Amino acid sequence: MAKVSSGLAYPERFYAAASYAGFDGSADSTVGAVASKFSNETALLLYALHKQATLGPCNMPKPKSWKPIEHSKWTSWNGLGDMPSTEAMRLFVKILEEEDPGWYSRVSNNVVEPMVDVKMNNPEVVVAPDNGNAYPEMKTVATVNGHFLESQDKDVVSEGLEVVSVYDQWVSPPVSGKHPKARYEHGAAVIEDKMYIFGGNHNGRYLNDLQVLDMRSWSWSKVEVQERTDGMTSPCAGHSLIPWDGNKLLSVGGHSRDPSETLQVKVFDLPTCTWSTLKTYGKPPISRGGHSVVHVGTTLVIFGGQDANRSLLNDLHILDLESMTWDEMDPVGVPPSPRSDHAAAVHADRYLLIFGGGSHSACFNDLHVLDLQTMEWSRPIQQGEIPSPRAGHSGVTIGENWFIVGGGDNKSGVSETIVLNMSTLVWSVVTTVQGRVSLASEGATVVLSSYSGEDILVAFGGYNGRYNNEVNVLKPSHKTSLQTKLTERPVPDSLSAVQNNTNATRDLESELGMGQEGKTREIVMENTDSERNIPKVEEMNKNLVAVLKAEKEELESSLANERMHAQQLRQELTEAETRNGDLYKELQSLRGQLAAEQSRCFKLEVDVAELRQKLQTMETLRKEVEILQRQKAASEQAALDARQRQSSGGVWGWLAGTPPDQRANIDES
Repeated sequence: MAKVSSGLAYPERFYAAASYAGFDGSADSTVGAVASKFSNETALLLYALHKQATLGPCNMPKPKSWKPIEHSKWTSWNGLGDMPSTEAMRLFVKILEEEDPGWYSRVSNNVVEPMVDVKMNNPEVVVAPDNGNAYPEMKTVATVNGHFLESQDKDVVSEGLEVVSVYDQWVSPPVSGKHPKARYEHGAAVIEDKMYIFGGNHNGRYLNDLQVLDMRSWSWSKVEVQERTDGMTSPCAGHSLIPWDGNKLLSVGGHSRDPSETLQVKVFDLPTCTWSTLKTYGKPPISRGGHSVVHVGTTLVIFGGQDANRSLLNDLHILDLESMTWDEMDPVGVPPSPRSDHAAAVHADRYLLIFGGGSHSACFNDLHVLDLQTMEWSRPIQQGEIPSPRAGHSGVTIGENWFIVGGGDNKSGVSETIVLNMSTLVWSVVTTVQGRVSLASEGATVVLSSYSGEDILVAFGGYNGRYNNEVNVLKPSHKTSLQTKLTERPVPDSLSAVQNNTNATRDLESELGMGQEGKTREIVMENTDSERNIPKVEEMNKNLVAVLKAEKEELESSLANERMHAQQLRQELTEAETRNGDLYKELQSLRGQLAAEQSRCFKLEVDVAELRQKLQTMETLRKEVEILQRQKAASEQAALDARQRQSSGGVWGWLAGTPPDQRANIDES
């Protein structure tokens, strides 16, 4: 999915986008300039959003029907209703970035990114001469117990990663070597303490370089790829990079300038430094980017994404890496809605988890689970600190903990690093970064590595209004505080927690059963303490048994009612989802019809302009004909007058006695 800028500064960014698109505040004819850059439908929508943002809701009278372009512009603007101007600004910038992701870089050449003196480990800030803007690099970008760690931390500067003794904070290590070009939507993978970075997007241009960060020496270097005729990769972004077979990298899918019809899997062999195309069998998926790929056993599981026509997907495909065969799966249950730029993880080699992502107009924070054994989708109940909607985030798993970093919600970058306990499905916040830093951005990557025998998260790149090439490191704790704050009831078994959380009535039944077990234990203790008075104990037991039976019947009745209610809710949910699907299809159909009508209106306007030009030409010809007619009439009148004068000269000659021969000569002359 094309990204919406994180951390947008409105309205300054809106006016920059409007100027770039061609809306310079002049007459409405600017829509023509916009139409020259984008499609007619996009130009009309940008026009309407610009009017809504600058002038507010449409209060102009409806144009006459014989003015199709003006009518289309009025209809688009009027259709926005009472949309707030800030929302119109946000949508304007969002649509512009979807159509032209690199527009901002072309109008912001005066911004100079920071340069860092690696040897001295001190930030060298380069100030742009025209506006004086500068962005100093922060050596520590996290908070610990709510206190911000200053960038001038001398321990960090002097000792590098040795200071990563505090858990759950992001630290920027002193990295040497030539840094890769800033980018986002790249791929990242770790093999033998080395993080490989491939491809990505920079200023709207796709990349195909392969960079490596040695996480023992923390130095960057570029991998010199040996060219081969069968596998030289084209620049791409939105792909996935997967480590495979100990010394290979798999690049799966991605967007490119000349996309293929089907999803391509490229293989990079580390010993030979060569790319090749993986030969597969079966029916491969259509080409896409922004999808998710997880490695489960000997298979790759691919879900969702966005194809070359910007259509969102929610299909599921599996590639067997032993037989190299594709299979398209059709699980039961309700799948996630079509989306891209989501995160995926696998738990216990059985459960595929899908979190977040975005469509063309919204971001999600829903969690979906696919049982890879039964091939059934479910949507479990999330607990704890539920994350906000986001897309373009990245995730990595450590045991049963799934860490999610970054992302954006079409308004700003997400500053929290969160973790999901995949056994209890409880969310917690690990830490929060401050300011406009690379960690709060879209399209960054996070990988799992180790340092001094402990797990660390390594983040690289991203886009939050500017492209980043920074490296940040976090050492996560494995304390119970990261598991859950809601530990009042027993924790379910790790393999069945997902299924248990998908059915509220099942939880209720478990709680009721445990309540009865507790009461039975109390009875046993009372009987033990009352051995000296057996008759009273027996009578008490009978009464308690009667009470328990009555309570059991009441609880069973309540449980049956809850089950019926849950069944009704599931049925209503299914009906609502069906209606929603029908409405979505109808909306897509109406959008298609509207686009066709708008295109036809533009064509009719062109035809009308041509006819008007022809009418003007005909009017000019008519005037020329009138002039010629008048000239002809004048010529005829002059000839008639000449004949009359000649005839009158002959009579006077006869009266004067002129001979006929002379009169004839006179007449001839």
